[in-house]
Amino acid sequence: MIDIICNFWNDLMSNEIWFYLITTLAKLVLMFAVILAFVVLSVWIERRVAGWIQDRPGPNRAGIPLFLLQRFGSKEKQPLKNVLHFFGIPETSWIAKLCTWLRLDREIPTFGLMQPCLDGGKLFLKQELTPSYVRRAYFIAAPMLVLGPPLVSAAVIPFASGVDTIYGHISMCVANIGIGPLWIFAISGLSVYGLTLAGWSSNSKYPFLGGLRATAQLISYEVAMGLSVIPLLMMFGTLNMQNIVQFQADNGWTLLPFWGEGLTLERWILLVPMLISFIVFVTCVFAEANRTPFDMAECETDLVGGYHTEYSSMKFASFFMGEYAAMVIGSALVVTLFLGGWSIGFGADAWLASVSDWLAVLCQFIVFLIKLVAFIFFFVWVRWTLPRFRWDQVMRLGWLVFFEITVANIFLTAAIMYFTK
Repeated sequence: MIDIICNFWNDLMSNEIWFYLITTLAKLVLMFAVILAFVVLSVWIERRVAGWIQDRPGPNRAGIPLFLLQRFGSKEKQPLKNVLHFFGIPETSWIAKLCTWLRLDREIPTFGLMQPCLDGGKLFLKQELTPSYVRRAYFIAAPMLVLGPPLVSAAVIPFASGVDTIYGHISMCVANIGIGPLWIFAISGLSVYGLTLAGWSSNSKYPFLGGLRATAQLISYEVAMGLSVIPLLMMFGTLNMQNIVQFQADNGWTLLPFWGEGLTLERWILLVPMLISFIVFVTCVFAEANRTPFDMAECETDLVGGYHTEYSSMKFASFFMGEYAAMVIGSALVVTLFLGGWSIGFGADAWLASVSDWLAVLCQFIVFLIKLVAFIFFFVWVRWTLPRFRWDQVMRLGWLVFFEITVANIFLTAAIMYFTK
């Protein structure tokens, strides 16, 4: 039976079409699993960082109270002491001191890991209410248009280098196409239709204003975002995301050119326009994801709840997940373009590949996830640090500051590349 299965598998994989379909399906499953897991992780990071920055109880310090465990006595009877006495452990021992330091004398710490589960359960079990005055078909379609584009745009982001097998080459991204950044900009821009439809179909004043703000904000910052990437593409000479990361692995990351051709005078002078592009691009990613201080489309101080005011239950959860999915994809794009993507750096990628291609892929995938978590932390840190801008300040920054800076940055990059050759 084993021989029959192995022969069938070899015959199946010898067909290039089947090999491509099976590997693509596996990469799709992995991509969606990672994104959805990071959406949940982002919620957990959001709550922990918020509680930590504001120095307040939350997932950082809230656990399961021990007085719920009646078998060890009530809160007044000090359950920890009862447990220590039950096992014959002195109260002055290091074990008792460690338990006290971990707050086990008051509660069982969960480190906030139950919070995303409880959030999801609450939204899933919450009563679904659809107002009678909404345009029903568009009202239902809007959350799908918000959640879908970030998931689709992730198809071109590489999470490791490729692997050569006896059946063919496996590229560690779902779609290794030659227009990676353009694909992401085109697909992610479709999410604005969801926000606009949500506001328009609600037939309510404040959601409609929120939808209009979302449209204006996306147009304003998508122009600057696209222009900010042009200096990078001039340096890389390609639009293929896998080739962009491979260039950084060989010649130094965009912002850390410490090996290969990154040690040349040209690359060090190019750090100036690259840093300008990084600042503009990251700010535009915040605006595209509707994150504070650019969450004007759902500003509760003057729009109640913005475009999702009339939504509840899982429809609201779709907007919630769409925002965090956009944050994850935006962070992955920043990591890929500016921080080396899956590259470990300093020649480690080539050394690992010489040892084993699969070992290199595993290590690069872990490094990519670490970079992604670090930048998501930065995302959350900015949200709970900066105040929300006024609407006129948001528009002025996009059209009167970033647009001019990015255009000038393109000419600066071209001049540096011309005179340093």
